[in-house]
Amino acid sequence: MAARTKVSIRINGTAYSHEVEPRLLLVHYLRDVVGLTGTHIGCETSICGACTIMLNGAAVKSCTVLTVQADGGEVLTIEGLAQGEELHPIQEGFWECHGLQCGYCTPGMILSTYQLLLRDSKPSEDEIRHAIDGNLCRCTGYQHIVDAVQYAAKKLRQKAVGNRILDPI
Repeated sequence: MAARTKVSIRINGTAYSHEVEPRLLLVHYLRDVVGLTGTHIGCETSICGACTIMLNGAAVKSCTVLTVQADGGEVLTIEGLAQGEELHPIQEGFWECHGLQCGYCTPGMILSTYQLLLRDSKPSEDEIRHAIDGNLCRCTGYQHIVDAVQYAAKKLRQKAVGNRILDPI
């Protein structure tokens, strides 16, 4: 039996602690150990982006990170975005603008968008396309995804100033 290592990771605001094999990928830890299956396994080679999560404030492909590398870290997955029954504005944008079809790439797209909008509240279309270029979608043609990101950016700017609307949707 391989040696196991204890890890402690805060995921979506909840502390988790487990003993894991040192070679366990973070995507498998999230899905198989913690039970958060919103993070999808696609290519397992870092090409598709379906496994994108936020780790310590940065969007990363969790198929390229060992769980032991996340020890002591803070993880945000797709399950951590909504507030109860209320969708996060990015999730709402994907819903309202038809930014998803099969939905397989959607969690990764949403978390890549989350990172973009943390850095830039009013990204251009080119900046949006650059931010999501590490995520592959085989269904949408991307235009609806870009529209969803623009929708979310407007919605988040509105929330940033309370109930005062800057840009009507």
